Amino acid sequence: MSWILEVQGLSYTWPGGFSALEDVTFQVTTGESVAVVGPNGAGKTTLLLCLAGVVLPQRGQIRIAGFDPRDSAQRQQIPRKVGLVFSDSDDQLIHWTVYDDVAFGPLNLGLPEAEVRRRVQRALQAVGLEHAAFRVPFHLSSGEKKRAALAGVLAMEPEILLLDEPTLHLDPRARRELIRILNRLDVTKLIASHDLEFNLAICQRAFVLDQGRLVADGPIRKLFANASLMEAHGLEVPLSLVQSRDPLAGSAS
Repeated sequence: MSWILEVQGLSYTWPGGFSALEDVTFQVTTGESVAVVGPNGAGKTTLLLCLAGVVLPQRGQIRIAGFDPRDSAQRQQIPRKVGLVFSDSDDQLIHWTVYDDVAFGPLNLGLPEAEVRRRVQRALQAVGLEHAAFRVPFHLSSGEKKRAALAGVLAMEPEILLLDEPTLHLDPRARRELIRILNRLDVTKLIASHDLEFNLAICQRAFVLDQGRLVADGPIRKLFANASLMEAHGLEVPLSLVQSRDPLAGSAS
């Protein structure tokens, strides 16, 4: 089996003493889409930051797309293979045009101008924003901002996408469009989100985190349908699974 991501005994404590992750271990195969769920403060965002090499764990090992984030030289190579999409797109869009934002990563790789243009065009096409290439990012809708931020990551041609609360601030139409885009992308995905129906639409597997520990790992529909598991960790069974189990659920008596 081909592991693209291996985590062993990962632990991280933030300055001030808050233990965000404790002895987390898992493997992800190439091409998997995995939901990372749990209550607020469970460690979801911290996990993504550790995987992206943004913060370094105090204990444990990570091997992501062939790189070890603890090695400074290898950590610098991670953005070539791993793309992190922040929960708030305004934290990721920093230039005066969408084109410049999407081109930022490839330019930093020192790629030829023609290759940068090719990557930008391909990334914008993948998210349906070719028409907005020279618009000011801050004039975009929330859904367009999210897609622009995603395009900036896709322009690096990553093997792994890490998405933190991707549906934050999205209306139903933008949410549906993001689902369509992500399902078309042939890359490994880890999606940290409270939007459990969104997770079900994209992922086949789920991790449940609580108080920094990985408390469950398995097929997403099986885990999400487990009412006792979900309630014990501050979650609830998604309505679509309740209805699939009981055709009369939600009907008038």
